[in-house]
Amino acid sequence: MKLAVYECEEWQEEYLRERLQDHELVFVSDKISEDNVPADAEGLIVFIWSHVTPQILDKASRVRFVATMSTGFDHIDVDECKKRDIVVSSVPFYGENTVAEHTFALILTLSRNILPAVQRVRAGLFSPQGLRGWDLKGKTLGVIGSGSIGQHVIKMARGFEMPILAYDPYPKDGLDAELGFTYTNLDHLLAHSHIITLHCPYNEHTHHLLNDRNLAVIRRGAVIINTARGGLIDSAALLRALQDGRVSAAGLDVLEEEASIREEYQVLHPSFHATSDLHKLVLEHVLIHHPRVIVTPHNAFNSIEALERILDTTIENVHAFLRGQPINTVQ
Repeated sequence: MKLAVYECEEWQEEYLRERLQDHELVFVSDKISEDNVPADAEGLIVFIWSHVTPQILDKASRVRFVATMSTGFDHIDVDECKKRDIVVSSVPFYGENTVAEHTFALILTLSRNILPAVQRVRAGLFSPQGLRGWDLKGKTLGVIGSGSIGQHVIKMARGFEMPILAYDPYPKDGLDAELGFTYTNLDHLLAHSHIITLHCPYNEHTHHLLNDRNLAVIRRGAVIINTARGGLIDSAALLRALQDGRVSAAGLDVLEEEASIREEYQVLHPSFHATSDLHKLVLEHVLIHHPRVIVTPHNAFNSIEALERILDTTIENVHAFLRGQPINTVQ
C-alpha cells in the first residue's frame, strides 16, 4: 500500500518506517495540500492541521483509507469519505494517564508554590518564607467528567487520600463503588470541592460549562484545573472569580484563544479578525500573567510514551484495514 504521511517529526518518521516496512511511504513535513498529495496514494496518514477535503480526495482518487494521528477528526470530511467508500480511523485513546499526571503536576505546582520557589532560588534568595503550601490529603477533589482520563485522575487522587466527587451527565453504573468516589450534580460539586478539575469533551452543551452563574456557588478559595478544552471555562468569569477570591488559583493547560496566542503576529493579518476573538485574547493575556494562575501550552498529552501510543495505534489501524477488519473507525 502506498501511504502519504503528513506533519511528522523526524523521530516519528523513523518509527513508522521501521514498523511499516512492507509499504511504500511518502513523508511530507508540511500539512496536506492539493500540491503535495501523490495522485497514486492509496492511504493518507494525517494530523489535525491537515484538512482532508473533497478537493484533496479528487487529486488522490485512489485513496481507500485515511488514518488521523489524533482523537479528533473534524479536519477530515467524513461524509465525503463515506460517499467514496473510504475508511477513516482515529486514535481514540492514547494519553489517559499522561493527561492525568499533568493534572496533578499543575495541582502540586500550585499547592506547594513550586514556581515562585524556583524563581526565588534562581534569584539568589534561599528562603522558604512566604512559600507555605497546603496538603492534598483530606482535600475534596471535584472531577468533572468520569471518562478514561477522569478515571485515572480519580485513581491518583485516592493515593493522596483525597475524598472525591464526580459529575458526569452519563454516570457509569458501578464505577463509583469500584473506584471509591461519589457521583453528584455540578453545583454540589462546585460548592463542596477544594480542587475542581475538568475532563470532559468540548461541544455546544459544554461551552462555558464554568461560568458566572455556577462560579457564584463555588466553594470560596477553590482551585480550578483545566487540561481538557479552553472553551469549557468562560475566561472573563474565571478572571472575576480570581479577583474577588472565590477562586484562589488556577492551573490551565488550555485557553479559549490558544491558537491565536501561539502565533501573536497573526493579529496583523487581515484574516485574523474573522477567526479570533480579540476580547478573549486580551482576557487570556491577563490570565497568563496573573500571579495566582499557571498556564502551560497545551502540553498535557506531550510525553514520549503517549506519542508512541499514537503511532502504535495508527500502525495497527493500517494493519487492521488491510486485513479487511478496520478498527477505530469514525463513520
